Amino acid sequence: MEKFPHPPFPRQTQEMPGTTDRMQPLPDHGENSYQGSGRLKDKRAIITGGDSGIGRAVAIAYAREGADVLISYLSEHDDAMATKALVEEAGRKAVLAAGDIQSSDHCRRIVETAVRELGGIDILVNNAAHQATFKNIEDISDEEWELTFRVNMHAMFYLTKAAVPHMKKGSAIINTASINADVPNPILLAYATTKGAIHNFSAGLAQMLAERGIRVNVVAPGPIWTPLIPSTMPEDTVADFGKQVPMKRPGQPVELASAYVMLADPMSSYVSGATIAVTGGKPFL
Repeated sequence: MEKFPHPPFPRQTQEMPGTTDRMQPLPDHGENSYQGSGRLKDKRAIITGGDSGIGRAVAIAYAREGADVLISYLSEHDDAMATKALVEEAGRKAVLAAGDIQSSDHCRRIVETAVRELGGIDILVNNAAHQATFKNIEDISDEEWELTFRVNMHAMFYLTKAAVPHMKKGSAIINTASINADVPNPILLAYATTKGAIHNFSAGLAQMLAERGIRVNVVAPGPIWTPLIPSTMPEDTVADFGKQVPMKRPGQPVELASAYVMLADPMSSYVSGATIAVTGGKPFL
């Protein structure tokens, strides 16, 4: 019997940015399966988009590995509170920071809150993202294009710039890119373009921060079952989501958690400038 669900899924739509409890089937973030072993004991992490999807899975895994976390999110308060409860059940501290990371001021406030409430920053996970689908380039407004870059790329710069002065040798930055950086889906033109930019940003940053002992790496997911999917993709695409990769199904958020843990683990001290592809068997070149 397969552990994770395969398409076809029920036809479903949500308003952006979507919520977890309305998804069919519900995503698996590792609530009942992830077991930690102290790999991140007493580390302090910022996770953007930490309320749901990949971010929630990372927050659960980090807490069970011994880390305290700041969960940055836009406005999905119920999802954020659920993630906070899971972190606290693991015996770790969870701090919520609602707000729009398009704002450089808000990004700086996130970092200031982490320093104040957690006592410092050892791990920065730049995970939050915006996407929307369009069949024709003429349908993408200037505002939509700019929004995608502000959320996916500019915020990553703002957060990193603010966090680095507080990060000591041995700290880690982990940026979420996508298979779209390598094989862009044309209906996700703006999103895919930002994900390509994240790769170059991360590769350059890894070299820039090497002498300071701060590692920078990328996780590149394939199709992952998160609220972003029913809230941004056409119904027929949602119904068959994940069918296009060799494993013939979407990944569940929990299936990415180990990659984020490995890249944050101090034992991965020689891993920087790397991309970990979690794509269900689809090659990432």
